[in-house]
Amino acid sequence: MDNDHKFKDYIYWGVTAFCVIAASIAFGYLLLQFERVKALASMLLTILMPVIYGAVMAYLLAPVYNWCVRKTDQGLAKWVSSDKRRRGIGRCIGTITSLIVLIVVVAGLISMLIPQLVRSIQSVVDALPSNVNNFIIWVQQVLENNPEVMNQVVSYMDQALDWAKSWGRTVLAPNLDKIIGSLSSSIFSLLIWLKNILIGLIVMIYLLNMKDELSTIAKKSIYGIFPVRWANRLIDEARFIHQVFGGFIIGKLVDSLIIGIICFFCMSLMKMPYVLLISVIIGVTNVIPFFGPFIGAAPAAVLVLLVNPLQCVYFLIFILLLQQFDGNILGPKILGESTGVSSFWVLFSILLFGGLFGFVGMIIGVPTFAVIYRLLSDGVKMSLKRKRLPVETCEYDGAGYVDEKKLKICRKECSEAKSGAEGQETAEKKK
Repeated sequence: MDNDHKFKDYIYWGVTAFCVIAASIAFGYLLLQFERVKALASMLLTILMPVIYGAVMAYLLAPVYNWCVRKTDQGLAKWVSSDKRRRGIGRCIGTITSLIVLIVVVAGLISMLIPQLVRSIQSVVDALPSNVNNFIIWVQQVLENNPEVMNQVVSYMDQALDWAKSWGRTVLAPNLDKIIGSLSSSIFSLLIWLKNILIGLIVMIYLLNMKDELSTIAKKSIYGIFPVRWANRLIDEARFIHQVFGGFIIGKLVDSLIIGIICFFCMSLMKMPYVLLISVIIGVTNVIPFFGPFIGAAPAAVLVLLVNPLQCVYFLIFILLLQQFDGNILGPKILGESTGVSSFWVLFSILLFGGLFGFVGMIIGVPTFAVIYRLLSDGVKMSLKRKRLPVETCEYDGAGYVDEKKLKICRKECSEAKSGAEGQETAEKKK
């Protein structure tokens, strides 16, 4: 028996050593061939983009689908006795309703945004010559008492116009073929994106109807691969991730919708230009925590500035007040404590994930960081419990050091405790 036990130990440590060596070799290969691995990951991401689009749409529309399935099952309970048949009817109604909601939202945004955007661009282009002329007249009126400065400014403006004409002749005209080629490439990319979206719709329908089955298969696989303790932990963490992401994203969408509506009515009362276009911009960019309203305010302020500079000042003040209202009242009311992350870590996560993954990173940064923060916090608590130390953070407020023998937190500083102990020893020696 002892020999069998030793043999099993040898096998265990041998497999462990092999896995460590294999992981080290794989990590070294990853560092040496990083560009190839990056290219391979980019290729796989491009291939799987329709699946990603479909998964995102299915995740966002899952509450609508679940609500329809639940209400259909409750409504047909008196007339249809078969659970399987009620479930099939509910899935069909849920899928159709989800598609209708998606089409209505997208078509509504396009019908509101595109015509308004076209009219806004057209009005800006039409008003640009008169605005430039008015700006020149205003500069001349301001500088009429300083003819030398005025002549210098006019000279700089003439030089800028000459540079623009020269740039058009020497740079723009010879490179028209490249510009046309880039436009063709952009149109081709747009067609590929539309193709991915259409395939993503099909993937979304499959995922909505298969999500319960996929969840069951995932649970079965986790319990089959990992020990029961670790499997329970993994499933618990998966539920937490779903709770954080679902609560944050759905709540942020509702919050952004309300902010867009408030912006529309307030700008209408203040009789500002481009009300609908600016409200949509503010509502869409508000999905980004903290920085969203300011990101949307930049192009919107330029549009207002071209029409009325004084109204632009009023608009910026209004956006600042709207951001304060959203950040301190509306946002916490809707989102609650869905992330459990303080304001500083919200700012940190947006900067970090936004720098790594761009616009998408700024949206998912806060819930992702909340999940990482939870995992690290749980790891620290487990380590403290193994050391038989207090888990609550308040226990360490004002702590100086931990007594290694008693495993007790001492409130005095280490230096003070040591100096006190040394003084006591000196006094005892003198005695």
